[in-house]
Amino acid sequence: MDSRIKEAVRYLGYGRHAVDEKTGELVRDSFRELDEIAKGRLIYRIFELEVLDDSRVSLGELEIISKVLAKNMRGCERAVMLGATLGIEVDMLLRRYSFTDMSKAVVLQACAAAVLEEYVDGWQREYEEEAGREGYYFRPRFSPGYGDFDIFHQKDFIRLLDSAKKIGLTMTDGYMLTPAKSVTAVIGMSKEKVPCHRKGCEECRKTDCLYRR
Repeated sequence: MDSRIKEAVRYLGYGRHAVDEKTGELVRDSFRELDEIAKGRLIYRIFELEVLDDSRVSLGELEIISKVLAKNMRGCERAVMLGATLGIEVDMLLRRYSFTDMSKAVVLQACAAAVLEEYVDGWQREYEEEAGREGYYFRPRFSPGYGDFDIFHQKDFIRLLDSAKKIGLTMTDGYMLTPAKSVTAVIGMSKEKVPCHRKGCEECRKTDCLYRR
């Protein structure tokens, strides 16, 4: 089972349990459809970064109050701010199946999340190699809405990246990204390699979560 199928299965709540044959076929069909229509687009900028204290981070012109972000970024002097999307076509496909086949729509949601993760991971690996030649190491991606990093900051990402104009990435009045299969994130850049930093499920203490890796 390849990595994105494993991710989709995790998003569906199966954890480490094997999926039944019908669900497995739905997953494979969903990836085939997504591969045909998804149009991944990504934009990023580099900003100077300073951890002001244990709960405040200066990122370019922004001051962000977040203990978890300050912990993640400690030791970093620069950061990548990025926005990425799979495009409106994926939203249209999800909407169509939500009216005609809800089971397929649920599986598509999980598969699209896995495709988006794979797309951003691929870009990050390439850029990490480039930054590495300048002596920088990357920290895990960190998105508004995670922990105490207020989702309110979505608007700052949209504005500073000019993402609406450049890749069609906007947000609703409730700070939800549109197209839905999109993400914004910040990645700390440090001259110091810190292998102990963890992310996602590895950091979370909710060990009984259905979506845990």
